[in-house]
Amino acid sequence: MNKKVIFHIMGILLMIESFFLLISMLISLIYGGSDLFSFFISMLISASVGFLSYILTLKSKKKLARREAYIICFLVWVIFSLFGSLPFYFSGHIPFYTDAFFETMSGFTTTGASILNDIESLPKGLLFWRSLTQWMGGMGIILMSLAILPILGIGGMQLFIAEVPGPTLDKLHPRIKETAKRLWGIYILFTFLEVIFLMFGGMSLFDSVCHSFTTMATGGYSNYNTSLINVSPYIQSVVIIFMFIAGTNFSLSFFALNGKFNKIWKNEEFRYYFAFTLLFTFVISAVLMQNGKQSLGKSFLDSLFQVVSLMTTTGYATADYLSWGHFPIVICFIVMFFGGSAGSTGGGIKIVRILLILKNSALELKRLIHPSAIIPLRLNKKVVRPEIFTNILAFLVLYILIFVMGTLAMSILGSDLDTAMGATIASLGNIGPGIGDVGPMSNFSEISFVGKWILSLLMLMGRLELFTVLVIFSPYFWKK
Repeated sequence: MNKKVIFHIMGILLMIESFFLLISMLISLIYGGSDLFSFFISMLISASVGFLSYILTLKSKKKLARREAYIICFLVWVIFSLFGSLPFYFSGHIPFYTDAFFETMSGFTTTGASILNDIESLPKGLLFWRSLTQWMGGMGIILMSLAILPILGIGGMQLFIAEVPGPTLDKLHPRIKETAKRLWGIYILFTFLEVIFLMFGGMSLFDSVCHSFTTMATGGYSNYNTSLINVSPYIQSVVIIFMFIAGTNFSLSFFALNGKFNKIWKNEEFRYYFAFTLLFTFVISAVLMQNGKQSLGKSFLDSLFQVVSLMTTTGYATADYLSWGHFPIVICFIVMFFGGSAGSTGGGIKIVRILLILKNSALELKRLIHPSAIIPLRLNKKVVRPEIFTNILAFLVLYILIFVMGTLAMSILGSDLDTAMGATIASLGNIGPGIGDVGPMSNFSEISFVGKWILSLLMLMGRLELFTVLVIFSPYFWKK
């Protein structure tokens, strides 16, 4: 194994992180926050370690083999979280390092689970850094998929890049570097547009930037203690639109910006993504109307917002869905498993996997009636290779198995069943709020320290779509 190339690349990435810490330090300086010194120390440590790691391995061979790519793919999130947690810890606003790491890992993995009881008491620099971690994480998923995962040939992003027929990255531009630039441009463009629309609704520039960061990353960190409950219906509507965009395949966003709208609706995953969103919204809003708790408009807006928020794994809240009754809670819990589209910043199982499993189940019924017939599984009118579907089944089995194991672990640590299930799926699916004591009006502060480390690992596994993390813990990986 070429350890030097790993240290070399991680050194470069750490220096990049220190640059973003510098930006946050400047925000702290502008707003006169008490966190200025904590950012300076954190930036100095990150830049120094990164520079040393880079300079000491400058003459190493730059060839990146498959094994090194796995390790870098895993380490980038861990190292970024280890160093990115320093401003929270040094400032004293999060006195325990475990909590600081949890908050930062939740940020970089775009989960949005928080341990903070009073978010609004944080200085502007820390609030900005908190949102920026999610924006970096959301963009990082896309860029990592371009730089690392195509080499590995595994993970959920392969559905987006190569394996699943439809609009894939190589169709944006034959060169991966140009594709990265275009996706980066789309990401920044939508972030900028959301800032403008939020400011038009009366939100301050600072809050608009922070919420746009966390919306486009499908992260869900808010600067407000009550998330987006107390903002205007206009702002809630703007956030719904951009959450939905962020949960859509970024290739489709590229086609939309180029006026190729027919390609969007022809994409089966997008049609089902749209249909599932409407279905769950109408079901929940109908129940809320029947209960007589809210008006038609309020019921529909709250239902639509929460379904889009959970489906895209953003995690914002405009209402306490745990107060809606048992049936809506069950629906919300089911939605947490779905996730956004492949090739988006969303987490979860992904719509394309669920779609292919449903389609194959229907085909099995046909095969029972016509056992001699050859009926291939298709997506967007193209045949899905058997090994791709095998990968999807393996992912689904592992996802459910890890969910069960996580629930058991959290239960052993003292959480009740609802909280254990909610915390596990909220972390594994990179959602943020769950059910039980970690619902939309609560947080993860009461989870034990051991529990927070377990949930941090689940966040990482969910963000890297299981295989990239699991393979590193496999004994076969370390054999020559």
